[in-house]
Amino acid sequence: RKPTLKGSGTVLERTHSEQPNQFNHGFTYEAVMSEPVRLDIEDGVATITLNRPENRNALTAEMSGAIVDAVDEAEAADDVRCLVVTGAEGSFCAGGDVDAMTERLEESVPLHEAVERIQLRTSKAIERIAAFHLPTIAKVDGVAYGAGANLAIAPDITLASGDAHISFGFRQVGLAVDTGTSYLLPRQVGTSKAKELVLTGELLDAEAAEELGLFNRVFEADFDQQAAEFLEPIATGPTVALRTSKRLIEQGFDTSLSDAIANEAAAQASVLDSRDHEEGATAFLEGREPEFEGR
Repeated sequence: RKPTLKGSGTVLERTHSEQPNQFNHGFTYEAVMSEPVRLDIEDGVATITLNRPENRNALTAEMSGAIVDAVDEAEAADDVRCLVVTGAEGSFCAGGDVDAMTERLEESVPLHEAVERIQLRTSKAIERIAAFHLPTIAKVDGVAYGAGANLAIAPDITLASGDAHISFGFRQVGLAVDTGTSYLLPRQVGTSKAKELVLTGELLDAEAAEELGLFNRVFEADFDQQAAEFLEPIATGPTVALRTSKRLIEQGFDTSLSDAIANEAAAQASVLDSRDHEEGATAFLEGREPEFEGR
């Protein structure tokens, strides 16, 4: 079948992979029309690529809807083991589409309609990625600005090229923060630093963002290759254990130590019953590297 990303005009076609394996079962998803979002699933990795490079991948309502649909496609695929979000042609995401903002002013779009676009469309895309049940990784090359900055830090891990920059500069277009800034940013850098970054709109280079913890790793050269090498142990790891650990860490912020320990014990019961645990234990006893299936 050829699943379509609703509202995006992007069609995904499942094609034979040149190197079939236990992750792709001999198939690869490829986008045969590239506007405005591309989804590729290969070797256990679902990659969502924002594909409006002429606008530095700025988010439109249509694009945000396509991101949500792409996440749904990835969640429905039984061979996906992690999710990557990136941007096309040297830009990650320049935030909200300023042309659309200007259009709203020129056409006198009602305020409630404008808010709905932000709340129910753009924010939904970021929320959907943040809530994805498997490990998520942002690959940031070029600028991540405003809503694009939130899209960059919403995943579990953020990888960046040496050319990456990030800013929560909503103030530059006379707007307050949105798309999850007030939730995501203080949890990354603390309340005081979050206020500083928002109030000044400072544009951070990759090194400064890494020092603050906004970027987990910065790769100065061969970004795609080094990012792929970083991803490999996640994409080939014990998926049940990794997704469970991710959930437990997220829950741990809102619970006591004793409750966290109890939650871990309860969750471990299902992980102990996984094929990957059996393979991991067997491989350890046999003195070899485990070959996890993600089940």
